[in-house]
Amino acid sequence: MTDVTRILSAIEQGDPHAAEQLLPLVYDELRHLAAARMAAERPDHTLDATALVHEAYLRLVGDQHFENRRHFFAAAAEAMRRILIENARRRRRQKRGGGLERFDLDATPLAAPENDERLLALDTALDRFAAIEPLKAELLKLRSFGGLSLDEAAATLGISPSTADRWWAYARAWLRVEISGEKSE
Repeated sequence: MTDVTRILSAIEQGDPHAAEQLLPLVYDELRHLAAARMAAERPDHTLDATALVHEAYLRLVGDQHFENRRHFFAAAAEAMRRILIENARRRRRQKRGGGLERFDLDATPLAAPENDERLLALDTALDRFAAIEPLKAELLKLRSFGGLSLDEAAATLGISPSTADRWWAYARAWLRVEISGEKSE
């Protein structure tokens, strides 16, 4: 059992000091995930990597149960995704009043939507994908919003790198069709 898993278990059992022990152990990895994610955001984004880590951490430690280190970092990637989506929705609501635009997935790096509308379109498509292919969607989230490499995401999900490669190709193709609206009859 790793130190992180042991501390997560202690948090679940109600140890009031366990949460204080967890942050130093996971902070560098969370900061790495957040920095990779923020590198894909607009330069004038109101959040920075440190703020994203802190916001995600506050959402994670509470009444959630984590089975192990892998589960914790998958939840952290999802929390960061949700924070960025909430901010994008808030900005769109305030500035633009809606109206999504279509974009070519090949022309835009998957992990780096250039504006709020594109990020929201990706999020909507990802939710639809998760409904039909939850494990492949989790891989996509870890890669796109968690900033993990294919090998890191495979290890997090407990699958082989070759399986992760096939799932990644399928997920990208599915998203390309879904977002572009070019479904074959």
